[in-house]
Amino acid sequence: MAAPEGPMSQQRWPSTEPGEVVLAAGDARLAVDLRGGGMRRLVVGDWDVIDGYPAGAVIEGWPGAVLVPWPNRVRAGRWTWRGEELQLDLHSAEQPNAIHGLVAWQPWTMLERTSTATSVGTTVEPRPGYPFRLAVAVDYALTPDRIEVTVRVRNLGILAAPVGVGMHPYLHVGANEDGGIRGAELTVPARTALETEGGLPTGARHRFHGDVGRIGDRAFDTPLTDLARDDDGWARLRLRGPLGELVLATDRSWPWLQIYSADGLPEGRRRRSLAVEPMTCPPNALADNADLVVLEPGNDWSGSWTLAWTAA
Repeated sequence: MAAPEGPMSQQRWPSTEPGEVVLAAGDARLAVDLRGGGMRRLVVGDWDVIDGYPAGAVIEGWPGAVLVPWPNRVRAGRWTWRGEELQLDLHSAEQPNAIHGLVAWQPWTMLERTSTATSVGTTVEPRPGYPFRLAVAVDYALTPDRIEVTVRVRNLGILAAPVGVGMHPYLHVGANEDGGIRGAELTVPARTALETEGGLPTGARHRFHGDVGRIGDRAFDTPLTDLARDDDGWARLRLRGPLGELVLATDRSWPWLQIYSADGLPEGRRRRSLAVEPMTCPPNALADNADLVVLEPGNDWSGSWTLAWTAA
């Protein structure tokens, strides 16, 4: 029998340094944050095509965040699933709703990596308010002129799990001061808007005209659906500004887009970029049982979207 080992010579602590995965393709560079699994920075030459954030941080406005198992808000964090009343943690006393899911604050693991592609993942453990166990992975593939993103979710538990998914990039086309997004030109492939108050649905919908044109002083914080799709089944949003054009395209797994003109962000970030959020469901979806993905035990869901750029 082997002798027991002696006492450890030193106490060890987990790393406190933020980790990330950096990809490169041509002039494009992508940094994927291993806190939250999101796109922290995407730069092409001198053009930051998304508004980024410091490594390891979750900042106001949630730039780049992965939103699982729900995007957007749940009113007062209360919802019911198959007769069981559930209570999610609330964002704050000032914003007493549950917001943007459970994974943005979590550590993620790099699952695979090449010089131009990576997969990162995390696990959602059961907890009060969301008693389901999920595996979540995001695959990023970078080329010199676009990024392809695929989100995957698997139900690891023994119960059917309701799931909503979203992502939260802020598209930047050259506004260098607060309010500068007013000069950008916008086309949105959506025909119906969900009316909201305080970010939560009122129950009403109205027609949306996607040929927005110059944004000007218009403010958006708008969930959109009834997406117009091209012959390949993808819906494409276009944003054009001084630095070039961005095209965000979503496959059929994403029936919703939310656009947000960043009016509520702090000085220095206000109305400089446009958040365009691919979503599987609208705000308050858990409570309203609206467009939820219901995964049986062992089943998977996946959805892909792309962001392409053309310099001016």
